[in-house]
Amino acid sequence: MESGVPHSINIEQCKRITATAIDSVDSFSDKQIVLSYHGGRIIVTGSGMKIVNFSKTSGAFAATGDIISVRYAAKGIGLKSRLFR
Repeated sequence: MESGVPHSINIEQCKRITATAIDSVDSFSDKQIVLSYHGGRIIVTGSGMKIVNFSKTSGAFAATGDIISVRYAAKGIGLKSRLFR
């Protein structure tokens, strides 16, 4: 996805999460899903989580489960990069 595409997240009753402008699913388990979008990463934590939809072409994403938190991690220089210049 290009950086000009608007990004949004919607959480319904802590049971379903949908997002737009998602570039990739970096990792997933029943406890955590890590997504990439043009601004960085999104970390969704919970339990019993399942991905029900992801389209790389449209950037649409949906998952169900008991959602506990959603955290944004901005793009930037990682710890390894700073330590090993």
